[in-house]
Amino acid sequence: MKAVERRLLRLVPRRVVVGLGVLAVGQGVLLVVQAELLVRAVAGLDAGPLPWLAGVVAGRAVLAWAVALVAGHAAARVKRGLREALLRCPAGETGAGGVAGSRVTLLTRGLDGVDPFFTGYVPQLLAACVVPVVVLARLAWADWASGLVVAVTVPLVPVFGALVGLRTAVLTGRQWGLLERLGGHFRDVLAGLSTLRAFGRVAHQSGVVRELADGHRRASVRALRVAFLSSLVVELVCALSVALVAVPVGLRLLDGSLALSVGLLVLVLTPEVFLPLRALGQRFHASAEGVVAAGEAFAALDAPLPVARDGRVIAEVGAPSLELRGVTVRYPGSREVALDGVSLRVDAGERVAVTGPSGAGKSTLLLVLAGLVVPESGQVLVDGVDLADLDLAAWRARLGWVPQRPHLFAGSVADNIRLGDPDADDGRVVEAARAAAAAEFVEALPDGYSTVLGEGGAGLSAGQRQRLAVARAWLSGGPVVLWDEPTARLDLRSERVLVDAAERLLAGRTAVLVAHRPALVAVADRVVRLDGGRVVAADQAAPKDATGAEVAA
Repeated sequence: MKAVERRLLRLVPRRVVVGLGVLAVGQGVLLVVQAELLVRAVAGLDAGPLPWLAGVVAGRAVLAWAVALVAGHAAARVKRGLREALLRCPAGETGAGGVAGSRVTLLTRGLDGVDPFFTGYVPQLLAACVVPVVVLARLAWADWASGLVVAVTVPLVPVFGALVGLRTAVLTGRQWGLLERLGGHFRDVLAGLSTLRAFGRVAHQSGVVRELADGHRRASVRALRVAFLSSLVVELVCALSVALVAVPVGLRLLDGSLALSVGLLVLVLTPEVFLPLRALGQRFHASAEGVVAAGEAFAALDAPLPVARDGRVIAEVGAPSLELRGVTVRYPGSREVALDGVSLRVDAGERVAVTGPSGAGKSTLLLVLAGLVVPESGQVLVDGVDLADLDLAAWRARLGWVPQRPHLFAGSVADNIRLGDPDADDGRVVEAARAAAAAEFVEALPDGYSTVLGEGGAGLSAGQRQRLAVARAWLSGGPVVLWDEPTARLDLRSERVLVDAAERLLAGRTAVLVAHRPALVAVADRVVRLDGGRVVAADQAAPKDATGAEVAA
């Protein structure tokens, strides 16, 4: 049994496993009794045992129902526990099709695949451990020669089954990976369907989904092909083993050296020794996908979480200074560095604009300052204290973060702004909206600040979503502001409104602004240019006109 399977079993209370084992013993005993009664009725041409035989068959049916009931409750309990744990666990990089999509696939289709493991594989595994022993003991008591043949051939079944099962596990893992990628990509396509339609890319994405679905289909067929091969091998071994017993028994019955009742009992019981093992192979293949999904769930639960460190907390006395000393960042799996020995100082209350081509490392620079990316080498200092020694939760509480593509949740406008400070009252929410030049369009909405937005801010323009994100950052009250190209997707009017608001929002705060467009660059005190992960131009003053006012270059 693999480590994942053992861990799944540990999630089930011991009394449940013991109960299933007791039921398996009961099934084995009733099976032997059923064979005895059947042989007596046939060999003695006596109808007397038939009512008892019917009662035994009914008893086996009741035990089978009890097994299904107990196993079903265990499966539901384990799935509920895993789903609750995964919902509490932050989504990491769990799939190529997107973090959220792969997590949704795991929570739904993936964990539903655990059902066959508990309702089929586990009860059958216990039956395969108990029933052959009980039946073989009775078989050896009736005819030791036949019992010896069966005892020698029975181990061949799990050996051949395991050899094929190893290949099945590999193919099933590949199948699940493709399903995870398909589910993640499909969710991302649905989330961006309006954008795809606007740019006429629906047909292309339909082809991508079709290609992913076809890859999953081919992987499923390959896994099924190996599963059928496994069934063929097991059935062949069982048939040959039964033949090795049946032929000598037939010959001994013909020469009169074996009683008819004993011969019939041997012929009836011999297939029952192999039947649980044959069924176990089928249950194994049915549960293979669920086991792979459970492995993904355990990997997600075991992944180290970004917990807050009990480090130093810098007193919130004004805006801090920020400094990077030889910071190098390389993302996992990438050969090239995102930042290459970057050194930069931002004085307290200073506003620095970071410019450069796409891929120059500007966004990575902000992530490093926010403590979301740990440098490969170098230091990040806050008021002279290494960021690695700080309490990250306390540090991030001091940040006003505005990403290039802010996410708005399905909720009211006020609730989305209040994410910056969950305890803020309505007055402060309105004040934040006015500071970010968002109050005008918010108050024009049907329900004002109580207007419910769709997921991702559906119903608002890009500029309006950006201004709500700025209002959220302003409400946080943090003395450090990190902006990642907030005007990149705005029209000129929206950009002008946001830039005018920036003058008020950045007053008295230390700010690092990633910018492409000149209007936002003009707000900064200095301009730093990155290219290829390196600082190629720094300490340039923002362009000014003849009167000394900053202007767009």
